[in-house]
Amino acid sequence: MKITMFKSKLHQMAVTEANLMYEGSITIDQDLLDAANLLPYEKVQVLNITNGSRLETYTIPGERGSRVCCLNGAAARLTQVGDRIIVISYAEMTPEEAKDHKPRVVIVDENNDPKEILDNTQPGQSYDLETGLVDNTLVEE
Repeated sequence: MKITMFKSKLHQMAVTEANLMYEGSITIDQDLLDAANLLPYEKVQVLNITNGSRLETYTIPGERGSRVCCLNGAAARLTQVGDRIIVISYAEMTPEEAKDHKPRVVIVDENNDPKEILDNTQPGQSYDLETGLVDNTLVEE
C-alpha cells in the first residue's frame, strides 16, 4: 500500500507575474525549486492565501536569481500580481517510508528570497500572514 504525504512547499511566495496567454503551469525561479526539492514539470498544488483559490498545475523552471513566481494560462485568472501563495508537492510512499519522512519547507520573504528552510516541520506550527513562520512549537489547547 502507498499513501500520499506532504513532500515540500514554498511558503508565502509573492506572485510576480500572471500570464494568461501561456498554455499553463507556474514558473518559479530555479534556485527556489532547488531549495524546496521541486523538479521541473513536477505536479504541485497552489494555494492562494490572498483570495482562497486552490489549483493544481506543474512547475516550469524560471531564471536563477530572478525570484520569479508567474502563474500561467488559466491559473492566471485565479491570481493577481502581489498575491501571496503556497506551492505544495506530495509524494507517494509506503507507511514505513512515511514514518521517517521529513518534508522540506522553504519560507520566503516579500521578495521571494529564502528566509528559512526547514527539514523538520512539525504539526501545529504557527504562521503569521505578514512575516511567515512565527513559532516552531506545538500549539496546546
